[in-house]
Amino acid sequence: MNRAQAETALKNLFGFDYFHDLQWKVIEQLLAGKRVLFIEKTGYGKSLCYQFPATQLKGVTIVFSPLIALMRDQVQSMTAKGIRAASINSNQTREENHDIIERAKRNEIDILYISPERLENAAWISAAREMNIAMVVIDEAHCISMWGQSFRPNYRRIVDLVRLLPRDFPVLATTATATPRVQEDIVEQVGSDLIPVRGELLRSNIRLFVVPVKHEDEKYYWLAEHLPRLGKSGIVYTGTQTNTDLYANWLQFLDMRSAAYNGRLDSDSRVRIEAAFMGNEYDCVVSTNALGMGIDKPDIRFIIHTQIPQSPIHYYQEVGRAGRDGKEAFAILLYNPETDEALPRAFIEGSKPSPAKYLQVIELTRQALLSRNEIIRQVNMKQTHVSVILADLVAQGILNEMQGKSKMYFYNPNAPEFDFSLFANLKESQESELQKMLEYTGISSCRMVYLCGYLGDTRSDNCGVCDNDTGVVMPVTANDAIVQKLSEFRGSYFPVLEVASAKSNLLDGVAASYYGLSNVGTTIKHCKYEAGGDFPDWLLRLALKAFRKQYGNAVFDIVLSVPPTESGNLVQNFAEKFARLINVPYSDKLIKTGVTQPQKLFQSSMSKKENLQGKFAFSNPPELAGKRVLLLDDVFDSGCTIKEIGQCLTKAGALSIAPLVIARTVGGDL
Repeated sequence: MNRAQAETALKNLFGFDYFHDLQWKVIEQLLAGKRVLFIEKTGYGKSLCYQFPATQLKGVTIVFSPLIALMRDQVQSMTAKGIRAASINSNQTREENHDIIERAKRNEIDILYISPERLENAAWISAAREMNIAMVVIDEAHCISMWGQSFRPNYRRIVDLVRLLPRDFPVLATTATATPRVQEDIVEQVGSDLIPVRGELLRSNIRLFVVPVKHEDEKYYWLAEHLPRLGKSGIVYTGTQTNTDLYANWLQFLDMRSAAYNGRLDSDSRVRIEAAFMGNEYDCVVSTNALGMGIDKPDIRFIIHTQIPQSPIHYYQEVGRAGRDGKEAFAILLYNPETDEALPRAFIEGSKPSPAKYLQVIELTRQALLSRNEIIRQVNMKQTHVSVILADLVAQGILNEMQGKSKMYFYNPNAPEFDFSLFANLKESQESELQKMLEYTGISSCRMVYLCGYLGDTRSDNCGVCDNDTGVVMPVTANDAIVQKLSEFRGSYFPVLEVASAKSNLLDGVAASYYGLSNVGTTIKHCKYEAGGDFPDWLLRLALKAFRKQYGNAVFDIVLSVPPTESGNLVQNFAEKFARLINVPYSDKLIKTGVTQPQKLFQSSMSKKENLQGKFAFSNPPELAGKRVLLLDDVFDSGCTIKEIGQCLTKAGALSIAPLVIARTVGGDL
């Protein structure tokens, strides 16, 4: 197939008149059975480079992608064009996924999207052997490299698969963000026959600005003043889940249409917010980096960061989501030199478990054959850290895997010494990247050229539109009215506790404050751990305001308090006072049936749940039957305690359970 023939088919299938030159360069190589690494800016059309060949090759094209949103959007788009596309993902039922696999085995699908984690699934591996696979695509290929900004161990399994394929089997790896070092690493792993094709990264329609602030309040002031002027719609990126809630509610307080988007949301809520964002129902979405990858929205007019990213790679990728339609867009970094470095540095420290934790897992697996969950229970680590450790140790040949009903791990008696140098090298690389991002905030040269140069593209002239090229600034200006407005907001905003579940009659609850953002946390600590006596009455009044805002004029039949682990009668005394305040009877019949440890001792959510499972009861169930319960506690962290009690009270006959706590933690939800 020559280019003219291909473009005729392109017009019929996709409605485009021609390929960009680099698109055709990639497609021509794939149709010839070559392997290609395509590095190109966001919005250029990298996906067409595998979608078109997939319609021409005989068999199914497997696209490995970590992005469920991308899978969903592209499947819908291609299906509308008459192209047979489907995805296998965790948001679908087992039956739906099984049906799609069977269709792929019958050659009824041209493009099949799956997540890299499927390579750990024995059923998928067995089914794939029965498929006529025509091409393999590795989307977000920077995830292969530990030097990439979002390394995923499961991507190494894709590499293992590619190495087993015939040499004339077409393979495409795509990414918008690969430094020369990451590019070299990907080529080294996939094979020297991987042909790199690198496009020009300059985005001359994105106006980059850095706005220095003296304190966090100035970020709120800046958003209030400038956001309404930037067009609709956009994304405000924050560093933590807590800040998504705070900034989204601040913008709502200012009568802007906004929503918070973060990793706490269930899949239905994510889909709903994504669809509303695509339909311009929001002025902006306030998100952690959970939103953006896989969202194909060409008319994003602004990307604002309230927290400095870890590296220029992260930043280029995130600002590159703006202005994909080629029209003017803004990318603005609100930067506090005094405090903003702390969070990315904490992420760097937590991105890779310490060598001591690796040795802990190695020692455990020397002694017994263990599943991942058994290891989590014994080492008291986060599940994500244990998964990373196991993947690394398997990759280094130190542990072996045994497939079965659940995957088991055991020590390889011929294992090499664990290579600790990888940790030092990775941390040094991440520190260097953070320093480059900090350097970006203070440069006087073209900001876009700086970002492109860091990513290996040194061909660009000045963008001509950033703050340094134009001399235009967007400073913070705080007047008395906006200062007063922020004060009013903070006096009326109360964090919502997302705990409602189909497993119980638990309702979403509310906290009177965030633990780490006010003197509420200091007061709780003083009362609990410094013999400060009962919680003071001003906390009662604050809790009452939160109660009224969340529950309005709802009627309750009974007030209960969470039984203590280490706070004595503090919560019970507080609950009794609160019950008198709202004129609802208090009951002390919610009890513990066994000893529990403080939840803060456990790293993994699995261990937190197991610490509490079956440890609560209501001693007189008839008293609770059909009752509407208000449940009080002092501090909300993971939510495991509230959820376990919610299930217990539901079984005892409660009609509804509404949680109210004094404070929600900040640090527990990064």
